[in-house]
Amino acid sequence: MPSYTVTVATGSQWFAGTDDYIYITLVGTEGCSERTLLDKPLYNDFERGAVDSYDVTVVENLGEMELVKIEKNKYWVQDDWYCKYITVKTPSGDYVEYPCFRWLVDNKEVVLRDGRARLPKDDKTRLEKQHRRKELESRQKTYRWSEWQPGFPMSIDANTHKELPRDIQFDSEKGVDFILNYSKAIENLCVNQFMHMFQSSWNDFADFERIFVRIKNTISEYVMQHWKEDFMFGYQYLNGCNPVMIQKCTKLPEKFPVTHNMVEDCLEREMTLEEEIKAGNIYLADYELMEDISPNSTDPCTLQYLAAPICLLYNNSQSKILPLAIQLGQTPGKDNPIFLPSDGQYDWMLAKIWVRSSDFHIHQTVTHLLRTHLVSEVFGVAMFRQLPAIHPAYKLLLPHIRFTIAINTKAREQLICEFGIFDKANGTGGGGHVEMIQKAMRSLTFRSLCFPDAIKARGVDSPKDLPYYYYRDDGNRVWDATKSFVWDVVCIYYDSDDTVQKDEEIQAFVKDVCSFGMQDLDCCEFPKSLKTREDLTEYLTVIIFTASAHHAAVNFGQYDWCSWIPNAPPTMRKPPPTQKGVVDVKFIIESLPDRGRSCWHLGAVWALSQFQENELFLGMYPDEHFIEKPVKEAMESFRKRLAEVSSAIKIRNEGKKLPYYYFSPDRIPNSVAV
Repeated sequence: MPSYTVTVATGSQWFAGTDDYIYITLVGTEGCSERTLLDKPLYNDFERGAVDSYDVTVVENLGEMELVKIEKNKYWVQDDWYCKYITVKTPSGDYVEYPCFRWLVDNKEVVLRDGRARLPKDDKTRLEKQHRRKELESRQKTYRWSEWQPGFPMSIDANTHKELPRDIQFDSEKGVDFILNYSKAIENLCVNQFMHMFQSSWNDFADFERIFVRIKNTISEYVMQHWKEDFMFGYQYLNGCNPVMIQKCTKLPEKFPVTHNMVEDCLEREMTLEEEIKAGNIYLADYELMEDISPNSTDPCTLQYLAAPICLLYNNSQSKILPLAIQLGQTPGKDNPIFLPSDGQYDWMLAKIWVRSSDFHIHQTVTHLLRTHLVSEVFGVAMFRQLPAIHPAYKLLLPHIRFTIAINTKAREQLICEFGIFDKANGTGGGGHVEMIQKAMRSLTFRSLCFPDAIKARGVDSPKDLPYYYYRDDGNRVWDATKSFVWDVVCIYYDSDDTVQKDEEIQAFVKDVCSFGMQDLDCCEFPKSLKTREDLTEYLTVIIFTASAHHAAVNFGQYDWCSWIPNAPPTMRKPPPTQKGVVDVKFIIESLPDRGRSCWHLGAVWALSQFQENELFLGMYPDEHFIEKPVKEAMESFRKRLAEVSSAIKIRNEGKKLPYYYFSPDRIPNSVAV
């Protein structure tokens, strides 16, 4: 009688193995095997990291293999099992691979197709089409949309991490416990003796060093030494933690009445302010979104304040970005003066501190949370709902959605929820952060997620006009490499634009993102359909780039740039000054966060800046969802191109006191997971 050899690989995660009964059924075009028991309890099969082989004997040859059915039945207690893949050796000596990379829980059956990626048009038999349909029907019941807050992007319908489908949970929930991680960070940074000292001010700027961990030759130490200097203030608009605010100023806004006389001493080219604007040397950073945001009022003992400043920036003759003028509110007037470098030392210092604090809030809530975390979750939920496991886009995107829904769910559970950690130290806690996202959704368009388009929209796309903008230059390199890789994969499966248009699953995916994930907001301008291979390539590139490269660029520099509290105050305890000449050091210190909030902030930026254990970086695809040689060749070309980018960045950074490496591919995790 014909015999099939079945090889089963168990995952290497903790608790991936099982002592339960494992059954398998092989299904071919000419028939199917009997339900066969592969493992008996306590036989030491299916242990963590194991690869076990078994013979399945059948009465007659099954023909061409179509499906493999796996079933896990409980032996004693609930014992989840992670199956990496199954390989079937047929009687003729052929090997058929069945990628799984899923958890088997309860007593439910998992049905696998072989590893070849297929579009809907490629499925010819009734069984293939039925399997495809049933998989999506099941997923759509499991992955449901939910609105966490009005006006937010939609998220998954789960209140806690434990409620998530097992396949998208973290391997160990303990590793992503925000409260535990932040507390550990505070302890490791040796600042735990201060963490409960709310309302207790520091004595002076030097006093902040008591909670500042100096690590030699790091950016954070350089920031501590130079944070008061205008060049450091301006440099962060190019290569700091939030390098997305600077935009070309083509005309001064009426709400910001800066005159030539105010700034003429700072201009270096013997030109008027108007001439400098026409020459393209003037830039603007406008924090308008912060206007009317409710400040944190969760602690009745500490009043907290926010501002919505506007900052005028100058690209000087040495191509350094320097601040020219700062207005701390959106409405000009006597009680809203324009602060200048020529003002008193402490007036100018406090004005810059207020801008840095507003920049911190925009970074945390909009640049980071909304535009990487929440957007990536929308793509992820829609992917699980509309793309079956054998779809090439599913295989391509899955590594870049890894743990994203889990980390966001954990954040909603502990971090940004009512009375969450966010409320402890941030001036926008207690609901202000929710208002910010609701306002920011009005400018969250699909084109703003396309990196080159976003750069061009701000008028900062010219390296000649604005050199040393490494965020732009490195980001473009990674975008181009990613888009080239995606194009290679798209062309393997889509031979024409017509194939894209007739792929009902990819069209349903795109529509689900827009109509449900983004709630069909008129302002979002997300496409509801894709017409060409170029459209599909750009769409998939946006998803991968947002989840990997852009998240890395705006997340992993948080400790570097935000650990020195005066450079990125998470809250302010005095209102913005309404006149000049009344500020002294004592007032500034009393404006900055107290000891307790400073420590919570330090723990947060430290924890958020750490890579995960066993991190997978861009281009690393250890789980072989694709088995086709052309895709593997495309992956190898992608890795080579990324390695070239990493090497170029490393060479450029040599000898720099402020190296920029956040877009270096060897430091870009595949997905949003922290």
